[in-house]
Parts: sequence; C-alpha cells; structure tokens
Amino acid sequence: MTRGILSRAPHRIAILGAALASAVASVALSSTASAQGGAQPATARDPRNMGGGTCSANPYNCVDAVNPLRAPDTVWMEEMTWMDVRDAMKAGKTTAIIATGGMEPNGPWLVTGKHNYVLHTNCDAIARKLGNALCAPIVKFVPEGNISPASGHMVSPGTISMREETFRMLLTDLVASLKAHGFTKIILIGDSGGNQAGQRWLADSVTKIWQGTPIVAHIQEYYDYASVAKHMEQFGINQTVAEGLHDDAEISLNMFIDDPKSIRYDERAKAKLLTINGVSLADRKKATAWAKQIVEFRTKVTIEAIDKATANKGTLPAPPRRTGGN
Repeated sequence: MTRGILSRAPHRIAILGAALASAVASVALSSTASAQGGAQPATARDPRNMGGGTCSANPYNCVDAVNPLRAPDTVWMEEMTWMDVRDAMKAGKTTAIIATGGMEPNGPWLVTGKHNYVLHTNCDAIARKLGNALCAPIVKFVPEGNISPASGHMVSPGTISMREETFRMLLTDLVASLKAHGFTKIILIGDSGGNQAGQRWLADSVTKIWQGTPIVAHIQEYYDYASVAKHMEQFGINQTVAEGLHDDAEISLNMFIDDPKSIRYDERAKAKLLTINGVSLADRKKATAWAKQIVEFRTKVTIEAIDKATANKGTLPAPPRRTGGN
C-alpha cells in the first residue's frame, strides 16, 4: 500500500487541522443549540420523531417505539434497523469500530477488495469477542496513490484512490456521527499501510479537542502482518519462496475464510495453482484451520491493544516500525 497523495502539497495537512477543529466545533455548537432551544427551523422538530418519519404519522417512528422484531444476530450497523442499533446501545454496546480497507491490485489471484474481505471477517470477530461493540460499514476507499499523474497502485486498473485530505475528513465525519449517537468508545483499525497515518491523525486530533469523551483510538497493533506470519510458523506456514506478488499466505487465508471466491480458490485448485510463497493451500481442511487461527490471533492482539488504548484514553505511542504487510 502506498502512502497518500499529498507528497506535492504537504501544507494541506495544516489546513486540515483547522478544518477539523471547525467541523468539530460546528457539531458541538449544533448540539448545544438544540439542547438549549437555540435557533430552530421554521417548524420546530418534534423530539419524539425518529426512524425516518414522524411520530404523529406512525408509532414506529417514535423515539420509544418497541421493536416489533427480535434483534438480529449481527454486529454490523448496516445490517441493523435504527431500533436494533438503539436497543444494542441500551444493552451496553457503546463501542463502535471503524475499519478502513481499500481497492488495489493484488497479483493474479486476489480481488481488488482484498482488505475489505479481510476486515469483514476480522471486525466481526473483534466486535463479537469484545461483546460490547458494533462495526460501522467498512471504509472501502482510501489513499492509493496520485490519481493524475498516476502513481502507486493507481497505475493498475481497478484501483480507486482518495486524496489524503478527503480520507481524513471522511473519518472526521464518521467519528463525529458516532459521537452524536452516544458511542463512548470509537476504535479505528486499518488493514493497509496507507491508512494508518490518517487514522492516527484523526484519533489524536479529536482526543485533544474532546479530551477523551468519547475515547477515540487508532489501533496500530491490528496492522502487523509480520507478527501474524511469525505466529503462524508454529502451525506449519513457512513461506520459503518470495514470489514478489502483493500477496502472502496470511492475507490469502484471511480472505479465504471470508469468501473463497475472493482468492479464486476453486479455479486455482482446478488449475493446480493453489500456492503462495511456497505454501500450499490445496488442503481445504488445513487451510480453513489455518485461517481460523489467523483470525483468532489478530482478534486477540487487537482486543489487548484496545484495552490498553482505553486505559490510555486514546491512541498509544507508535510502536517500532516492523517489516511486512500488504
């Protein structure tokens, strides 16, 4: 994953800081005005209205409406109704996880949404293990290189890039939205190298502005494929060949457990091409067991880091730079 698109305009980050402060202040002022009966639209909003309609038109649009259906077995906000989210938060699920992935080239086998497939499995596992968390929709578009002239991953078809300042302001609005709804802890994880700086910047910035209420933390420990590779050696994954692809056994397996089609598993099996860096994935039972161990390990590491960041009331100091990662 490349760095951002700001190599030609580093001064934009300073401008972003001012924009962030303005955006956060705007949210705060809006909330204060509503709470204190400040400037209102021509027709004041009925505080009972919720759910996309008016309480007077249908009781299901009332803030205290009883959910007519059983809560779904999901941790994904986009798979829940507004009532499901409301009731989950009332039950204690007040941690929100924002996961950022990307659209980029990954050799001949892996689909361009590689990181998004990985995050679909991992965010789900992390939220369920935490027991008090929900996952926001995955942010699928991130900085991938200059758009014009093309650089980094943008030289390959299928890549979708985003300016660094756009990415950071998108995260700002996501975090502010979750804060407005009452989430007390907002966690950012990124599955790609180019996502890390923007997440840290946003988390550190709002931590200073909001002073830890809510806690907003970038969990850098999540993105540590070198540790994943080291951990998996004990289970027999020894990558003895460097194929030079934007791929490795750990990330392929992490995708496989989410959707085998994302690594073209059946087609590669038929063509006898189910290896990566000298590791065979042809034994489906073994590959599934390996994949589960990868998800379990990454979940454990991430939750331990979330606990430490919570105690720190924000992102931990940056760890020593490690090699490895996609």
